[in-house]
Amino acid sequence: MHAGRTRRRGRGFPPPRLCPFRPRLQDALTLRFSHVARGPFRFRKRMRGGCWDSGGNFFPPLPGPEGSGAGAMSQTDPELLLQELGSWDWDLCRRELPAVLPRLLSMYQESEDWTEHIRVLRILTEMFLPHISLADLEQTFFSKVLPKTLQLFDNLMYELSSEAKGLTSQDTELCSTVRNLLQTMVQLLETLTGCVRYVSTLQECVPLESIRTLPSSVLYVIKNTFTHCKDSESVYCGHLHLISDLLQAMFKETYSLQKQLMELLDTISMGSASTEDNITDMVSVIHTVLEICSVISNMDHALHANTWKFIIKQSLKHHSLLQCHLKHSDILSGLCKDTILSFHSCLELAEQMKMSEIQEGTDLRLFQKTVKLCRFFANSLVHYTKEFLSFLSDSCSQLYQLFLQIYSKFPPSLYAPEISEVHRDEISRVFLVALDPLINQLLPFSPFMEQVLSEKLGLPPEQQLSQCLVLITIMDKLSSQPEEVQTLWNTGKSLSLFSALFFSFQQCSGELSLPVCLPEVISTGQPAVPITLYHYVCVHLCSFIASTLPSHFPQLEYALLDAVLGSSMITSLLAMDAWCFLARYGTAELCAHHVVVIAHLIKSWPGDCYQVSALGVLLRRMLFLMAPDHQAKFARKFLPEEVENLAVWQHVSLKALNPDLRKRVACQLCVAGLAQCRRWLNSRHALGELRPVNTALSVLLAACNFAGDALEAELQASVLGVLGQFWTFLQAKQVSDEPCLQQTLCLLLHLLEFFIQALDAQLIIQVFALQSSLFQLDPPDHVRLAMVDFLSSMGKVFIPQEAQRQVIPQLSCLFASLLADQTWLIHQHALEAFTHFAEETSHEDVVPQCLNSEETKNKVVSFLAKTRQVEETTEARTERMKRERITFSAQFMKTDGELESTGEPLAKRACPPPSEEEYKSAVGTMEGAVEAVKLLLQKGSPPTWLAMKLEALHTALALLRDSVR
Repeated sequence: MHAGRTRRRGRGFPPPRLCPFRPRLQDALTLRFSHVARGPFRFRKRMRGGCWDSGGNFFPPLPGPEGSGAGAMSQTDPELLLQELGSWDWDLCRRELPAVLPRLLSMYQESEDWTEHIRVLRILTEMFLPHISLADLEQTFFSKVLPKTLQLFDNLMYELSSEAKGLTSQDTELCSTVRNLLQTMVQLLETLTGCVRYVSTLQECVPLESIRTLPSSVLYVIKNTFTHCKDSESVYCGHLHLISDLLQAMFKETYSLQKQLMELLDTISMGSASTEDNITDMVSVIHTVLEICSVISNMDHALHANTWKFIIKQSLKHHSLLQCHLKHSDILSGLCKDTILSFHSCLELAEQMKMSEIQEGTDLRLFQKTVKLCRFFANSLVHYTKEFLSFLSDSCSQLYQLFLQIYSKFPPSLYAPEISEVHRDEISRVFLVALDPLINQLLPFSPFMEQVLSEKLGLPPEQQLSQCLVLITIMDKLSSQPEEVQTLWNTGKSLSLFSALFFSFQQCSGELSLPVCLPEVISTGQPAVPITLYHYVCVHLCSFIASTLPSHFPQLEYALLDAVLGSSMITSLLAMDAWCFLARYGTAELCAHHVVVIAHLIKSWPGDCYQVSALGVLLRRMLFLMAPDHQAKFARKFLPEEVENLAVWQHVSLKALNPDLRKRVACQLCVAGLAQCRRWLNSRHALGELRPVNTALSVLLAACNFAGDALEAELQASVLGVLGQFWTFLQAKQVSDEPCLQQTLCLLLHLLEFFIQALDAQLIIQVFALQSSLFQLDPPDHVRLAMVDFLSSMGKVFIPQEAQRQVIPQLSCLFASLLADQTWLIHQHALEAFTHFAEETSHEDVVPQCLNSEETKNKVVSFLAKTRQVEETTEARTERMKRERITFSAQFMKTDGELESTGEPLAKRACPPPSEEEYKSAVGTMEGAVEAVKLLLQKGSPPTWLAMKLEALHTALALLRDSVR
């Protein structure tokens, strides 16, 4: 090998892999340096016993090795020395290295001219660097050369920034100066690239201590050069066209320099015995490259990706050595930030193509590249998180925000840009699929769970749906996780996963109202179809419940009950659907147990409120899912004939029971309900005792609606007789003022619908007189809806002749008023009720009387013709939902804050003294009772006890009269 190498040198070839710079050496040495002739070379430094004086004369050095060229150089000045070096061959450079290198290094350190500086640097790197052994590189060369190189670089950058401020196309001299500076910068970068390239060829594994100064110095140059390029628009004040070619050359050379350095650092060897200095140096390298990433994020996709690839690769390669020293939060933060920026770029490009209706060309190619860049970032996050998860406790909020921000800008979010389905599918298929494993890795991580299930996330409206979808994704993945991971999430510290989902779902009012749709595979083997958000959440929640461990049922039951009792009706309905699924999926005993618990809650609830209504709906549904023997046990446990159980049975649909049990329970309920009503009717009619009466009326309504055909005729007649007695004391003003009487009226109207064809003329007159009077007092919506339902049933009955004169005008007036109601729900029900009435009634002359205005007539005609009203656009409706969501969220936070601040309901107000209106109402009730007795006396002979009762009332009235005086 040695002989062969000697022969190659004899033919003028340098040894292989030792001098890659030779082709460029002559260019470096033939540059013109006019400044040398303008003055003495300011250089004074002892070199092996010789020196240059200020006049350019050289005092000879110590004698060099025999046969060397040092003696021939002893009388030359610096310029001649540099020129003479250009004629040296490879062997001469190697032999003269000990004598010449110190002189060149001294010249390099003392040089103040940029151009000469570059010239000396190139000679050093191209002629003498290849002859320095790897072990001596740091001490002999890099530690001496690179600090001065960085000083030169900083000076160049300063001059560039200063001169560029005044750059104009008219000032040709300044333009030439700036261009010369940029050319010098490019030459400096080329020289550094060549230096790094040479070191990369030395051996497969380069010890870091042999090149310690090189990586940090080169990275400093790279970072600041890229920053200069990035800020060029502002640096060069809009005159980029004057220097764009050189600026582009500088960028390309920096790109090449970074690539070469990355390849070199890839060969760095760091064993388990690496020194602390080596570890510190490598950590510094990674952190500096991280800073470069933030600079180049919007400059070049390939450069950006390769830079991040280096960070991830080196972090994983030296995992055991660096894991305790790396700034994991900064690295993860940078990854998340760049992932989101790339994702937003994808959406912007997709939106532009959607608006321009151009689906091909440059924009499409750029879109596809950007999607792939997103996938790269997703994969990088997955790999980095997998290796350093235990160090990421402080970064969980950033990881969670990553998911929230991505979902908030991607369909079906209301805040997502409008993009085509093709682009949406490509983003989902390429990027979101790659990001999906990240959640799998985070599931066992307790800090991430605490972040996701925190009660105080304080998310903005645009991220509420995102949170819901993330929770659904977690639910989908938990079933395949070990039991300890499931326990972690299902028994969370503040909220369980069940409770968090219901809370998050409650915030998605806008998406539920539209509603937004999500793709879901309904049948195996079939393509996904769009389903509403409610359907989507319900399906996935039920699937999760099916996989829930029995030990986690307490958390599930708590979350279900809390959601059923919550203030959000749609969330309560979701919880009911999930609970019913649990009842069907679980054992019959579990279903029966839950029904009994719910019934006890209803029975023990202190008053009427929306929570009792929600529990009643749930009880009604779940009774259908009970086994027949459990239904029978339920009827024995909550005996229908006992008054305290009527509160439970008023919510039950008797259709859920088998025919025999249904008939028996219906009869028992009717007997108990009638007894309760009679007790009140035969008492002093105190409003404070009306609640049990309303419960009894609700039970009678349930029995009539769901088992009316099974009731005996005598029992039906008894019910109708009791109903008729209530109308004799109801007064419009009193009903308007008392919510309990409003409930009584609504129940009476619904019961009369069942007996509509059995009503006599007197009762019909009473009913319509009260409704007409009450309507003048602007009754609440639920009373109006009850009126609408009653009027609808009037189409089935022929109004007796003696009642038509009074009833028909009132009927038409009520319909006209309800059809003109501004509340859309009442108006819609009124249209349906009027249509039903018009189709069935035999009083055809009433129909046109109800349409007393052209506007009402047009609305009815449009409804009958199923003509669509003017619809708002999708965009307008979406914006309206956003505004409504903000209002709802503010109100929800206000209510929630009030509850938290007190911790208990407000204290009751002191009862005020009775008002004049209350006295009028009480007297009116007495007058109504007197009129009712008169009517009864006209119909037949009175009972024997009536005279005694009237005498007692007369005495009581006298006492009242005396107390007023």
